[in-house]
Amino acid sequence: MSIDWASWIGLAIRWLHLITGIAWIGSSFYFVWLDNNLRKGPATKEGEAGELWAVHGGGFYHNKKYLVAPDDLPDHLHWFKYEAYFTWISGFLLLGVVYYYGAELYLIDRTKADLSQMEAIGLGLGSLAVSWLVYDGLCKSPVGRNNRLLGILWFGILTGAAYGLSQIFSGRGAYIHVGAMVGSAMVANVFFIIIPNQKKAVKAMLAGKRPDPALGIAAKQRSLHNNYMTLPVLFIMVSNHYPMTFSNPYGWAVLAGIALSGITIRHFFNLRHRGEVKTGLIFLGVLIFVLTMIFAADMQHRQSQALAPKNAVTYADVAPLISKHCTACHAAQPTHEYFDVAPSGVMLETKAQIQQYADRVRAQAVDADMMPLGNETGMTMEERAILGAWINSLDAEKAANGAGQ
Repeated sequence: MSIDWASWIGLAIRWLHLITGIAWIGSSFYFVWLDNNLRKGPATKEGEAGELWAVHGGGFYHNKKYLVAPDDLPDHLHWFKYEAYFTWISGFLLLGVVYYYGAELYLIDRTKADLSQMEAIGLGLGSLAVSWLVYDGLCKSPVGRNNRLLGILWFGILTGAAYGLSQIFSGRGAYIHVGAMVGSAMVANVFFIIIPNQKKAVKAMLAGKRPDPALGIAAKQRSLHNNYMTLPVLFIMVSNHYPMTFSNPYGWAVLAGIALSGITIRHFFNLRHRGEVKTGLIFLGVLIFVLTMIFAADMQHRQSQALAPKNAVTYADVAPLISKHCTACHAAQPTHEYFDVAPSGVMLETKAQIQQYADRVRAQAVDADMMPLGNETGMTMEERAILGAWINSLDAEKAANGAGQ
């Protein structure tokens, strides 16, 4: 019996990332919702921000928030932190296993930049560190007093980073690093600001002192930032299933549009929890998404039109391209060092096999630049256009035969 340890370890890490991510996002959404739904009533005492009665799972719950802290510290105090820490740890492990260990396949695109594995890893790690320093600096600067202005600047910085990374990394590699930048800022908020401030408040109470209200205000601000950054990160986590986003010639702009759509919808719900129902924000979020979709499709179409071959393409034109860029992996006996069998069982050694998998080839190598992995063979956009034109001719031939019947 043989076990594919790499695949099983990858699955375990990804599953851990999913489980802890759900726990972290769930608690983040819940506490922002709770904070926005607190109400002062006849029983609200001085020093209390408000309370909330709720029913769930057949039971009644009574939540209360203090403006600074209660008079006495309870014996049992729950800390929400490990969900964030393990989400980041598992995510970083995935980044290392998939994109750093497999940099030649998933991160480096030699048609953009001829990087070594270590150079690519250094740029990736550097982007995570620099993004946190910039974001944290903004929060601590006078700009940090205005959440709206800070959000606009941070969004612009991340969009600029998406553009810059897309010029040196593969589309998938650029997207995942923007997600890692945001996720790292979120967990750093927890590790460097939220939890330390909470510990300072607890320490002050144990010493018989009143905690500094500024500690809670700063922690709440970072928690709110995390709430708005969540949906863009979630999109990036699933984006590798949708190559029309990251493989688009303007993938960085597509990412910005979809992220803005998610932020707008998140803002609607945050306001709604406070009793401010602004339905227009939902329509605005949907409109941004639709406009982004139209923009992405148009840019893809313009690129394909510009690269379309002038003359009819035959199998004789396509066969050398398949041999050069595909059959090292997709063969009965692959020659690529990373594969012992053809990925997904797809073999492209004969015309019949290529015709059989033509739609998948188009999706992976024409409509997107996912194949060859990491574009390690240097497949050009012109070559992709030739391959696409031939596959389109197959579709036209099928349609003609169908009409004739």
